[in-house]
Amino acid sequence: MNTHFWSDGIATLEPYVPGEQPRVANLVKLNTNENPYPPSPRVAPAMAQAAEHLRLYPDPQSLALRQAIAHYHAADGITPDQVFVGNGSDEVLAHAFRAFFVHGGLPLLMPDISYSFYQVYCQLYDIPAQTVALRPDWQIGVADYAAIGSESSAGVVIANPNAPTGVALPLAQVEALLQAFPQRVVLIDEAYVDFGGESAIALVNRYANLLVVHTLSKSRSLAGLRVGFAIGQPHLVQALTRVKDSFNSYPLDRLAQAGAQAAYEDVNYFTECTQAIVRTREQLNAQLRQRGFEVLPSATNFVFARHPDHAGADIFAALRVQGVLVRHFAKPRIAQFLRITIGTPEHSQALLDALDVFLASSNGGASPQR
Repeated sequence: MNTHFWSDGIATLEPYVPGEQPRVANLVKLNTNENPYPPSPRVAPAMAQAAEHLRLYPDPQSLALRQAIAHYHAADGITPDQVFVGNGSDEVLAHAFRAFFVHGGLPLLMPDISYSFYQVYCQLYDIPAQTVALRPDWQIGVADYAAIGSESSAGVVIANPNAPTGVALPLAQVEALLQAFPQRVVLIDEAYVDFGGESAIALVNRYANLLVVHTLSKSRSLAGLRVGFAIGQPHLVQALTRVKDSFNSYPLDRLAQAGAQAAYEDVNYFTECTQAIVRTREQLNAQLRQRGFEVLPSATNFVFARHPDHAGADIFAALRVQGVLVRHFAKPRIAQFLRITIGTPEHSQALLDALDVFLASSNGGASPQR
């Protein structure tokens, strides 16, 4: 590879590797935590109407969308000037890392097992990353972060519920984390909070150092539209806007703004879909445990499970052969686990049937106990 023309540091970047997007028909795709249900029926008409004005630039401030998000969170006292929107939560995170975590070489604190994009952004922006090990019960240990403290760090980023474990940190513990870092931003990435976690948005008006990031990819079925947002006090939103406008003043096009607004305004549809996924998750948990799996407590639209008698890589490969795609991470501490997206009940049955074939063949032909 000819890297002669590259800028310094580009050759050593280790980019984020997304989950496989297969080009094989009829796969049961349970590997990237997409919502199995379509977006709100209001989305397509709203986007079609917006398409009539594509010759014009979109609103660079995305005001109508920010108003819709603020209105949804009005019970927590959120106003539009506390909402920042971007081209997917990954872009919002990228701007947040640049806006808040470059502090003279101090390290950004994060869990050792979490969303791997955090370390990619640290490398991109030359921010030292300091990982803090999850506790043996897979919980984030707030006391472990507090022992490091504000003076010795650039801030904290955690996913809550965490990914890929699915384990949620109670809101009281999030508040303790905020109190331990009064001079630094604490970023809470809530990509999966709508499936059972407690949102820290309720704390935004009490803590000047809190930034909460959301995505519409999961609970609102808009992974293909690329819309995310952050909520924090206005001084944090202003910093994000300065960074955004230094990259691209128009990150969200007219179609994305219109579709996202329509999805956010359809509260009943959102509630129905998330409740259906939670029901399917709990049913799948029970079925996996009956087959001998250890399943971590999940507050997300996926489960993290391992079998004591079979390597995670072996189960992953066997499922792939049978047309069921899940996610396997060949990383320390979690290589035995599989992350399984919650699909429809039919998807769950296909997964269980494939697991039964694998377990039966591994047990010398004996059927697994149910």
